Amino acid sequence: MATTHKSIYSALAANLLISITKFVAGAFSNSAAMISEGIHSLVDTVNQILLLYGLKQSKKPADALRPFGYGKELYFYSFIVSILIFGLGGGISIYQGISHVLHPEPLEDPTWNYVVLGLSILFEGASLVVAAKEFNKARGELSWWNAIVSSKDPSNFLVLFEDGAAVCGLLVVMACIFLGHRYDLPELDGVGSILVGLILVFVSIILARESRSLLMGEGIMPENQTKIIRIAEQDEAVIKVQHLLSTYQSPEVIVLMLIITFKDGLETADINAAIDRIRASIKQVFPLVRFVIIQPESIEEHSGEYDNLT
Repeated sequence: MATTHKSIYSALAANLLISITKFVAGAFSNSAAMISEGIHSLVDTVNQILLLYGLKQSKKPADALRPFGYGKELYFYSFIVSILIFGLGGGISIYQGISHVLHPEPLEDPTWNYVVLGLSILFEGASLVVAAKEFNKARGELSWWNAIVSSKDPSNFLVLFEDGAAVCGLLVVMACIFLGHRYDLPELDGVGSILVGLILVFVSIILARESRSLLMGEGIMPENQTKIIRIAEQDEAVIKVQHLLSTYQSPEVIVLMLIITFKDGLETADINAAIDRIRASIKQVFPLVRFVIIQPESIEEHSGEYDNLT
């Protein structure tokens, strides 16, 4: 799925403005839930900056130290973002919420809270719509969840999750502030902060899981592995593909290694020609496969050392 920066920039602008207004409103109204929402938006702002930096770093050309390029920089910074959401977003919100539940403070006039929350829902909702449209274009015919799981570009779904969590958190805070004033239950302000924190923790776990998988060297999907093996074994010089090893170096770069048994009696020149044909055929069908390493191996040499690798 192609990377787009439109949703990231829209989220960055929205979160920066909203975080300032939330902190101001929270300070005037003495609302823990509103302060938690301000922390949430501030963390999201930092996250967008880190994500943009990761995207920039991932585009650096390969060099002697990084012969396959710097694509995994994006996966690293995406993982950092998920940790920030968990620690700074979820952790602080839950801590502050528990503190206000145990030691509730009378709330001041909530009028400005409602104004800020209403505007925040409007802006965050607009950013969510942009992110959803961009992700919808990128996912093709896949379902939303399958597109998230199979995506190799965290920037495609990270903003979507952040904006979705932001809108949910805002609705929760608005409900808690309203009910707290309506029934004179200042503890609900702390409950709202805890709920916002739990939403952020849930989102961070999903994002960390996906980013970790990519950072650790996630390979191509099984159906594509089958197609690649079929392409290689269609060559007249090939007996069998013994093993296929792959990893995403970046959303646009796949490193592929094939362990192939060629027919007996072939000269070195024949094997080299077959390797060139196989490499060209694979790249024609799978343009993201930038590096194709093919190692000839006889049946006798096959010792099973790759049996658990794909």
